[in-house]
Amino acid sequence: MAKLRIGYIGIGLMGLPMVRHLKARGYAVTAYDIAPARCAEAAADGIAIAPSAAAAARGAEIVCLNLPTTESVEDVMFLGGDVASTMTNSQVLVDFSTIVVEKGRAFAARLQETAGAGWVDAPVSGGPPAAGTGTLTVMAGGRPQDIEAVRPLMADVAQRFTPMGPSGAGLVAKMLNQMIVGCLHAVLAESLIVAEKAGIDAARLPECLAGGHADGSLLQRLYPRMAARDFAPQGYARQLLKDLEMVSAFTAGLKAPTPMTGEALNLYRILAHLGHTELDTSALVKVYDRA
Repeated sequence: MAKLRIGYIGIGLMGLPMVRHLKARGYAVTAYDIAPARCAEAAADGIAIAPSAAAAARGAEIVCLNLPTTESVEDVMFLGGDVASTMTNSQVLVDFSTIVVEKGRAFAARLQETAGAGWVDAPVSGGPPAAGTGTLTVMAGGRPQDIEAVRPLMADVAQRFTPMGPSGAGLVAKMLNQMIVGCLHAVLAESLIVAEKAGIDAARLPECLAGGHADGSLLQRLYPRMAARDFAPQGYARQLLKDLEMVSAFTAGLKAPTPMTGEALNLYRILAHLGHTELDTSALVKVYDRA
């Protein structure tokens, strides 16, 4: 079965390993990024590079976005990038970005109204390693026909693809994911500091707790990086801070109590105040080290 033609916009920390993976799986991928260095990296791997976002989308069966902010998605689709004007009702837009829920719903409605094209919000979890191996967790929202149209693509990029409902439902699920992730980052940092101060071998905690109720992927993969003070970005602190700010605004609108998430958000605000936004999310331990 022939693979779908993909136009991919945003080949940064997550997008670049994903387009490499898609090319390896036999997809015809045309990519674009505002950073020339990213385009050069992709081109060196034989990935076709478009001169603009609109050109990347033209002729693709599925157009993918992997962008850092709500504003960048709006700009690419409807403002400077003007991707929406090039799309037709035979195409589907897949937005892997994590953006504001209501904005995502509005963008989907606008694209359907102006171009007749579908929009699937499909934020991801798993980080660059999972993006590069097709083992992401993808939570999705969209019309049933659009969800079905992107299933073949999702089979190659995700180990778990879960449609959660209509437009915006995937973004709501991602808000919950980030609530849990943000709070766990703080708990892991605190656990590390306590272990170090108590005089035990802090680095062995993941081994010690494996298989118990405290075990999990963050304990096994993130905690060792905290213990080693390894802050090379696998996910930027600024991105998790941005997501937690969105969670805070979203839950405030629901009048839902989220005191634990508020504490995690404040810790990341402190990390940003200290000037560490370009480090990995594991750098949260630097707030505790400083204290």
